[in-house]
Amino acid sequence: MNGPAPTPLPDGLYAAPEAFTLTLTLGGRYAGEQHWAIHPERSAVVARVQTDFGGVLPEIRRVQTSRVHPRQHTSLGYAEGDGRGRAAFEVNFDRRAGTVTLRQGRDEASAPLTTEYQDPVSLLLWLRALVARDPAHTDPATPERTHAQLTGGRVLIQRLPDQEIAGAVCSGFYLRPGGAYVFVEQAAPWRLTRLIQPTDFGPVEANVSAGAAHRAPAGGAPNGNAPRRRRA
Repeated sequence: MNGPAPTPLPDGLYAAPEAFTLTLTLGGRYAGEQHWAIHPERSAVVARVQTDFGGVLPEIRRVQTSRVHPRQHTSLGYAEGDGRGRAAFEVNFDRRAGTVTLRQGRDEASAPLTTEYQDPVSLLLWLRALVARDPAHTDPATPERTHAQLTGGRVLIQRLPDQEIAGAVCSGFYLRPGGAYVFVEQAAPWRLTRLIQPTDFGPVEANVSAGAAHRAPAGGAPNGNAPRRRRA
């Protein structure tokens, strides 16, 4: 199958469970929190993202769960909902059967699996792995522009100039369509330090909370996008 080239897993990146929190703001005002929890399984890395909007935004909870291939950092499956019942949207990539199955509400559809896919969460983990592998961007195999395939379409990814955020030098990426920004710390633990997502309310910014990143206790496992995202 075609798709993003496999990204070698940096030692220790997902060797143990970890958790971190991002604080959401809209126009400089508090807009909620986003809680990430990532843990390894035998055949996947599982990331759970719980976003609790509030403050200047309506109080809404969104829970996203992504199963990620431990070596290629592509999506094995994705679910999104409010966390109170069965997910409202699910996608499963069955490599043995060669099919991708999407379910939204009571509607379900399948199609041949002809390429590697990312989902909204695995895409961020893939970018994180790229930075961890080559933080100084000296590898000629790491292009200034690349792409990823989501079920909703192809995403073009442009590298931005390095930026200092919360005292750390970070790699930046611009994603389109959609106009989102992603910033990843260049040194271990390669935190997702800032995410900016355009919404109908304006650009919602998620910034890493001071002292929020930590390795979770073994066995612990519990992270989102802003409400009503614009779709290009």
